[in-house]
Amino acid sequence: MHGGGGGRWGGSVVGAPQRDRASFQHLGHLKRLMPYVRRYAVVLAWGVVGLLIARLALYLIPWAQKLAIESLEDPVAEPYLVIPAILILGVVASQFAIYIPARRALRRISIAAAYDLRKRFFNLVQYQGPNFFNRFGTGDLMSRAVNDISMVRMVVSFGAVNIVMFVFSLAAALGFMLAMSPALTAWVVAPLPFVAAIGFMMARGMFPFFRERQEALATLTAFTQENLNGIRTIQAMAQEEQEIERFRKASTRYAQKFYRAERYQVIVNVAMTLLTMISPVVILLYGGLLVLDGSMSIGAFTAFFGYLVLITAQVYSIGFSLSMFTSAAAATQRIFEILDYPREVVDVAEVELSGEIKGRLEFRNFSYRHPGAARPTIDGINLRVDAGETVAMLGRIGSGKSTILKAAVRLIDTPRGSVFLDGKDVCQVPIRRLREAVTMVPQDPFLFSAALKENLTYDQPDRGDDEILEAVHAAGLSETVERLVDGLDTVVGERGTTLSGGEKQRSTLARGLIRRADVLLLDDCFSSVDTETEELILGGLQRMRAGKTTLLISHRVSTARHANRIYVIDNGRVLESGTHEELLAQGGYYADLEAVQSSQDRDRARRGQLLRQLDGARAETMPLAATGSDD
Repeated sequence: MHGGGGGRWGGSVVGAPQRDRASFQHLGHLKRLMPYVRRYAVVLAWGVVGLLIARLALYLIPWAQKLAIESLEDPVAEPYLVIPAILILGVVASQFAIYIPARRALRRISIAAAYDLRKRFFNLVQYQGPNFFNRFGTGDLMSRAVNDISMVRMVVSFGAVNIVMFVFSLAAALGFMLAMSPALTAWVVAPLPFVAAIGFMMARGMFPFFRERQEALATLTAFTQENLNGIRTIQAMAQEEQEIERFRKASTRYAQKFYRAERYQVIVNVAMTLLTMISPVVILLYGGLLVLDGSMSIGAFTAFFGYLVLITAQVYSIGFSLSMFTSAAAATQRIFEILDYPREVVDVAEVELSGEIKGRLEFRNFSYRHPGAARPTIDGINLRVDAGETVAMLGRIGSGKSTILKAAVRLIDTPRGSVFLDGKDVCQVPIRRLREAVTMVPQDPFLFSAALKENLTYDQPDRGDDEILEAVHAAGLSETVERLVDGLDTVVGERGTTLSGGEKQRSTLARGLIRRADVLLLDDCFSSVDTETEELILGGLQRMRAGKTTLLISHRVSTARHANRIYVIDNGRVLESGTHEELLAQGGYYADLEAVQSSQDRDRARRGQLLRQLDGARAETMPLAATGSDD
């Protein structure tokens, strides 16, 4: 049942997703796992052969019991007990000598296959673009990488093995049983095809249940991950009870899906168990008659029960195997939804950036439309940043400024023939080489749960302290480092939770500055700093970026005015361009923005001056108050 009570177990809901029809076609997803099995074919073959030998040895035990019991039936013959006892002890010893190493080898195959799958999964996710992450949330990806691959792990090694073991065990047991009594064997075997048919028919319905269970688990994992990431916001808004209730609903839905899948599996197992009880009844009735009329010995009758127990155990395992195959098929389908997802940005290495990079960045009639968007985000922009220049972009939120920066480093699928670095189309430059030459500092600051120093030197951990401190000073982060208990070695917590928004933003700026890239792209990295700190940072930028190309986004005229050239972006187009003075002379959007922000800056300066005067007055009156209290 999907959300809203639709599906097999509730009333139908208009527009609700429908459960997949039960079919063995779903098991075809398991074929995708064959490459991960073939690479361990030799070890797998050795493990299967070992298990078959151990199983064959196990089938000698009822035969040994038969010989011993038959020797006791004849009052004249010498009891034949020693050799059967030695044979049984030998079989037990072989289980340790062969079975355990074989099972260990198969488990190692399953672990290795899961390891290979997870590596491929993680590697592919690393190179995906924004549309991919809009479709698949972090929690969903975590569920697929952990839970689904864990389900696949066992079927890679034990799935096919269980089938082989079932066929071999059935054939071996029937061979021993036919040697003792063909007539009784025929009666015992007669119900088995019916049992198998019922089992397979019931197994067809498993796939939808397991698929829905795993999707519900993915939803629960995604909710939990998002909730923990936003725990400070939840607490600040006093929404703990609401989130607990949402978790209860998501958890209840998963519990319902899990219960239904398990209930169906139990029904299959119980049905298989009840159906296999036909054979013991046949042996007891018909076999007993054969013993009474002398057609079968008591030893053979006992051995028949022993072989039936071994066969029944294999039939019982069929229910488990079918559920394992079905859950693994559902998991495989979900895993390969990720592995088959095409890369949004294809790395085609056609041109190398050789020699000295000047850093000239050009956008020629650049247009871009995000998938599903009603209109283009960028519409025919022409923008130039000469080597060594600092160029600023201003504009309303959503005007397309960040898209321009992302296109320069191909974080989106940049159209060919639209963005050029030193005259070379960035789409023809290897992505790794492009991003080494062009560094982008995103608007949303992200820090790893590690020491601040490790975050700043993320791309090259062996940098010296002098180099680090220079970037720290240029980013206006020196006071923060001095305040931290362990300085640069202070662990900043998950996503930099121990730092303020402005400190995290300046930390990511320092991480970008320390690379000394030929081109530096700054996506509104001054939004969380005050004007005084902003001036300090701009001075650091001029020192560290002298002679290098810098393209920055800002909403402040106080930042943009230091640039060699300014572009005003609006609705994906260049509205105005020129120097600070030229744009003021035009009297357009930029001039209006400068007038508004200048007034705000003057108001802030006046307010700051008044606060300082008030603090000074308080400091002067405090000693007087203290003296009065002494009197």
